[in-house]
Amino acid sequence: MSRPSASPLSPGEGAGDLSAVLARIQEGLDAAVAILQGFRAGSVLAEAKSGGRGPVTEADRAVDEALARILPRDGEGWLSEESRDDRSRLSRRRVWAVDPLDGTKEFVEGVPEWCVSVGFVEDGRPVAGGVANPATGEQVLGAVGHGVTYNGRAARVSDRRDVQGAVVLASRSEVSRGDWDRYRGAPFTVKPMGSVAYKMALVAAGVADATWTLAPKHEWDVAAGVALVTAAGGHVRTLDGSPLLFNQERPWLSGLAAYPQGLAAALEPSLVPLGGPGPR
Repeated sequence: MSRPSASPLSPGEGAGDLSAVLARIQEGLDAAVAILQGFRAGSVLAEAKSGGRGPVTEADRAVDEALARILPRDGEGWLSEESRDDRSRLSRRRVWAVDPLDGTKEFVEGVPEWCVSVGFVEDGRPVAGGVANPATGEQVLGAVGHGVTYNGRAARVSDRRDVQGAVVLASRSEVSRGDWDRYRGAPFTVKPMGSVAYKMALVAAGVADATWTLAPKHEWDVAAGVALVTAAGGHVRTLDGSPLLFNQERPWLSGLAAYPQGLAAALEPSLVPLGGPGPR
């Protein structure tokens, strides 16, 4: 799907003005939630994407079209799971990395662990993001230097410093494959959950203590989450130690971990990637 033509820059929307970016993200999330109210999770027909890339629905496509109309301005790039990759983004300083419906499998099954994920990248770094879960009514919005709100109230990452009893959100798919068996007997509680963007947003809001994905992820899966966790005072790193850079020619990263700085020493020995050829 090609991206609609972008609107001109509005006054006050020059580089570095993240207040205006946040306003656009909010507008996009509001529009997406309104569209999704017309679909009934658990009763939506899905079709398989080519290459075994998971399911897609009319809801994914409808939200993608709305976000592509609302978010980009002239000079900004666009990267979305449901749009054809416009390689001109590689020459842009500012790029939107969007997953119109992260957790489509859960959406189709009626499991309330899916969301709309909107990330804004500047010079290769996610600096603003928004995640909305219409099934639960939750929304996390924030930007570096502006902080984070959870359902409209100021929030930040957990202040936990002891891994004992910490709640770690894990990929439902990874758990079902047995990838998390290595953590049996760990001092933290592992909670399987869908959408990676939703998991990272909950860590940013302090609802959970940490999350990581053992397999690689696409940039559109995690851009919003990286921005939110960073803005909320947390730390995000790749599991293999590679640079955390976005808007790359191959738009995916190795497994990611997100957690408060206070848990870094206790958690980092557990963060070992599975490896593999690419996202799944």
